[in-house]
Amino acid sequence: MEEKDTDDLQQELMGSSDIQAYLSENESRFVEADVLEQLEWMRRRSGLSKAALARKADMSEVYLYQVLASRRTASRDRLLCLCIALGASLEEVQRLLKRASCAQLYPRVRRDAIISHGLIHRRSLQEVNETLFAANEQSLS
Repeated sequence: MEEKDTDDLQQELMGSSDIQAYLSENESRFVEADVLEQLEWMRRRSGLSKAALARKADMSEVYLYQVLASRRTASRDRLLCLCIALGASLEEVQRLLKRASCAQLYPRVRRDAIISHGLIHRRSLQEVNETLFAANEQSLS
């Protein structure tokens, strides 16, 4: 498969008169697949079953299965819960958020700084949520 960068895709989209043909031809290049692939790769690396991941990320198994099957789109906070549960690095989280078209963690935002600190220092979701609560910030779950 020929590699296309974002500029190539933008040019092709601008020149296309048939959106269905564009979507069909570029199906494998859309970021949603990248997000799910990255989550699945991190899950396998962690050795967690889907059920264990759901528990560790403080979400229902049904919800997690729907996200992994592309039947639901996880919110930014839910993606962060999954990443924390999977032991992802800050760099991995930033890449995943970007691919998911979510705002990356920004150190000038107090809540984001707390979450980033938790990722850097490998804190559990419960520890991150407790720190957020103590700082009068909205918890992740």
